[in-house]
Amino acid sequence: MKSQNYIDGQWVGASDGKTFAQRNPADLEHVTGEWPQGTSADAEQAIEAAHAAFPAWAEMGVYQRAEYLSRAVAVLKGRAEEIAAILTAENGKTLDEARTEIGSAVREMEFQIAQGISMCGQTAPSAQAGVFAYSVRRPLGVASIISPWNFPFNVPGRKCTPALISGNTIVFKPASLTPGAGRAFVDIFAEAGLPPGVLNFVCGGGSTVGETMITHPLVQSISFTGSTQVGRGIQQRAAQGIIRTQLEMGGKNPAVILADADLDMAADAVVKAAYACAGQWCTSTSRAIAEREVATAFTDKVLERVKQIRVGNGTEDGVDMGPVCGTDQLETIEAYIEIGKAEGGCIAHGGERLTDNGLDKGCFIAPTVFTNVQPQMRIAQEEIFGPVLCLMVAEDFSEALEIANGVEFGLASSIFTRDIGRAFQFLAETDVGLTHVNMMTAYREPQLSFGGVKASGHGIPESGDTGIEFFTEHKVAFINYH
Repeated sequence: MKSQNYIDGQWVGASDGKTFAQRNPADLEHVTGEWPQGTSADAEQAIEAAHAAFPAWAEMGVYQRAEYLSRAVAVLKGRAEEIAAILTAENGKTLDEARTEIGSAVREMEFQIAQGISMCGQTAPSAQAGVFAYSVRRPLGVASIISPWNFPFNVPGRKCTPALISGNTIVFKPASLTPGAGRAFVDIFAEAGLPPGVLNFVCGGGSTVGETMITHPLVQSISFTGSTQVGRGIQQRAAQGIIRTQLEMGGKNPAVILADADLDMAADAVVKAAYACAGQWCTSTSRAIAEREVATAFTDKVLERVKQIRVGNGTEDGVDMGPVCGTDQLETIEAYIEIGKAEGGCIAHGGERLTDNGLDKGCFIAPTVFTNVQPQMRIAQEEIFGPVLCLMVAEDFSEALEIANGVEFGLASSIFTRDIGRAFQFLAETDVGLTHVNMMTAYREPQLSFGGVKASGHGIPESGDTGIEFFTEHKVAFINYH
């Protein structure tokens, strides 16, 4: 398949004609498509198209905008299986995981459409007699949406829908590892009849397309999901133009297991969140911190479950975990495994690339468990973003909480306990944006905000009421009617 950019309602190639190949991480010999290697000029053209389309789209009634978006959701529901297959081919996640992502996107989009329809202003009493005071929310203008490869359909849905329903126009750059998922997302809006220029799609590198999208003077907001390193760079560049940013970045998410926990429940939740999508959720559990009294029993239960994980091509029945997303990711994870061993960590399971039974053609890593992990080790501090779980031991609740908070990240956490007092203390003191009791670190729902603290997030968070808040500004009016 050879695809194109989508600018001002037209499918077009890169201005210089260059393309790049996307390869299936389960079989690197399989080229899933050829995609335009967009240029800065392409990004600028898309931004100008979005800017030109903004006045009419912003002026359009919210119910009319909702009709366009609801039609897009209807198209998505009809194409769910087709799009799930694209996600599996490009990202490597299993078909069941891809279907779950599509379902999550539908819920995110439907919620934000409903939020847009109910987006009301505020009235307030005035200190002056005969004065009526109110505020309304207005769209910002052109939004740059830069999405990741781990959730290449759900994240665009979570970002683009509130932007569009509130009257903004968009330039959307997909991750280069998953351009087909990005195109599929744009396709549903094109089929729904979205006016030209309202949603534009440009493939390309961060140093060209991405750079233009974060520095162009017509861009009013940037919503990014990706690594903390890249996010910091975006914030530094965007600050020069006083452009509003929403950055969803890395995590090193802990699960704390107290001595009174249901260890089976804890092991089930930790293993699911550690190895689903090959450990490539930003909210994946990467550290499990157990009180010493139950550490051995908990480790045994985790290993029992990890040994049952079947790794293979995500299109095959019975496969629990697919490949990691590409050779760069594979090499990074392998390097961290070597770092962990050199630091004194003990591999209790996995720790190697899988090459038997045809897996040598892809980017397959065995689900890996490290024990004897100390808080200062790099594998306990840095985001690996792969199927690597660090099992750690704490003497008591206080030390477990200290270890959990002792990283630069603050995205998600969980505690497993029957002690309601300890649970609420953890909820109050865990330094994250998303936390849980007796649930996996990755669980979330679209009606509540999603975002991290510390090096995991910056700006107004996504989803919930704040999804639209980020893409709008306040205007306050006072009317003297005497």
